[in-house]
Amino acid sequence: MKLLRYGEPGAEKPGLLDAEGGIRDLSAHVTDIGGAALDPAALAELAKLDPQTLPAVAGSPRIGPCVANVGKFICIGLNYADHAAEAGLAVPSEPVVFMKASSAIVGPDDDVLIPRGSEKTDWEVELGIVIGRKAKYVSEAEALDYVAGYCVAHDVSERAFQNERQGQWTKGKSCDTFGPIGPWMVTKDEIADPQQLGMWLKVNGETMQNGSTRTMVYQVAYLVSYLSQFMSLMPGDIISTGTPPGVGMGMKPQRFLRAGDVIELGIEGLGTQKQNVKADA
Repeated sequence: MKLLRYGEPGAEKPGLLDAEGGIRDLSAHVTDIGGAALDPAALAELAKLDPQTLPAVAGSPRIGPCVANVGKFICIGLNYADHAAEAGLAVPSEPVVFMKASSAIVGPDDDVLIPRGSEKTDWEVELGIVIGRKAKYVSEAEALDYVAGYCVAHDVSERAFQNERQGQWTKGKSCDTFGPIGPWMVTKDEIADPQQLGMWLKVNGETMQNGSTRTMVYQVAYLVSYLSQFMSLMPGDIISTGTPPGVGMGMKPQRFLRAGDVIELGIEGLGTQKQNVKADA
């Protein structure tokens, strides 16, 4: 299934994408796409529905973040060896873990706002893991049992805030609009192998990133297990798993986003995003 949320910010409704690419309203069956609705048993009940019997949503509504009320937005840094190399950094001996504020989350096609004082706002296409049930001290072998599905995540980053302003990376990762997710969450049964997904990102039509999840250093099952040793992963938590090479910081000369730019990105089987870049008022 491809589950989504549609409508104006703060008033999104739950939906399902049918085989023809139309949106079907799930409001009669679930209050939202998040929390308990992501439990395997709840998803199994939704999977029994015939999409053709659900109300069709007219027009082209805004698509919101694919998961509601995200508790933790956990990110993994330097998780592609070739990206670490372009950043001039060694591949870490354990996953680099940092948090991105949940207030950064927006819909897949909402504007990306360059924060005040920013000169180095950058792009990063990433595979997002959506947790479906509480995971604590889980093994790598059982880790995927706790995954509800996957989504496209855009880990927008302000590099000066991240690297030049002291402290941890969080403040360079958490500005408003720095976390577009969606357009939908694809349940894990539709993804045969999350480590074989092509991924790409363009700025103003020019391809910047063209990679694959197969080059991850630490793969999906390992990351879920690893993180669960340090914290309980809860339904609706999102893990953003790192980015392939091609970010602006790694270019010579470096290149960063400016107001008026258009970003397009996507992951095989998970849909695409498109964002207009504007200055934060």
